Amino acid sequence: MPCPVAEVVVEPAVTGAGGYPSDLTDEQWALVEPLFPPPRTGPKGGRREKHPRRRIVDAIFYVVRTGCAWRQLPRDFPPWQTVYWYFVRWHDEGTVIRVHDALRDQVRRAAGRCEEPSAGLIDSQSVRTADTVSAATRGFDAGKKVKGRKRFLVTDTLGLLLAVHVMAASVQDRDGAKRPLLWARLDHPSVRKVWADQGFAGRLVDWMAQILGRELEIVRKDLGQRGFQVQPKRWAIERTFSWLTAHRRLARDYEHHPAHAETMIGVMVRRLARGRPATRPGPRPVHRTTGA
Repeated sequence: MPCPVAEVVVEPAVTGAGGYPSDLTDEQWALVEPLFPPPRTGPKGGRREKHPRRRIVDAIFYVVRTGCAWRQLPRDFPPWQTVYWYFVRWHDEGTVIRVHDALRDQVRRAAGRCEEPSAGLIDSQSVRTADTVSAATRGFDAGKKVKGRKRFLVTDTLGLLLAVHVMAASVQDRDGAKRPLLWARLDHPSVRKVWADQGFAGRLVDWMAQILGRELEIVRKDLGQRGFQVQPKRWAIERTFSWLTAHRRLARDYEHHPAHAETMIGVMVRRLARGRPATRPGPRPVHRTTGA
């Protein structure tokens, strides 16, 4: 008798009002909508908004997920000039940061954690840049052989963002880490300890202790390690980087201004809007079938 074949059931993608997989669902929009500033409605409060706020947000998510240019937005979205105007406005007003922080707090509560973390992680990621990026804001990472920009992320132990800073890839880790660590210290004073890899070892450890009054612990590889191996504590921020590169707009840096690149990373609020805490995946189950 032939061996039995397991049936694979593929569930349809959950889509929102526009029908794109990147759209927010009704439940997600109900969670996110109150966090945005109120729309302008009166004649003295500015021009009345012509396009639904939800379609503006969905259009921004579409750009981040698919990696298309602003001018290449599908026609069923509002005009790209309108979408980009809102993106810049919400960046300048700090709306993206407020929405992200509010959702991060909800995810931490759902995971049984306090809203404010007590420990964090820091790491960097070098990515190539497009021709639209100014030469003054990019450089060459000699270690990873990448010409572009470097992202410095500080996360909690669940891998949720606490601070983001984007700069030229030529900046060394121990130098570029100071600003995001300072921001994390000011915005989240409850963080007492941060884990990092060997690239942050050296004088940054002393600077962290003397200037910020916090501990920076270096997670080192095991002696004789060959190939890839999951590092204690640091696996969460490595997963965060994989979340970033799963979005085509973030797999390469297209933003003219580094601050807009930081906002693009913050736009990943859709992952937080799922309402489920981030958890470390367990070992894959091994399925065995037997046949005569």
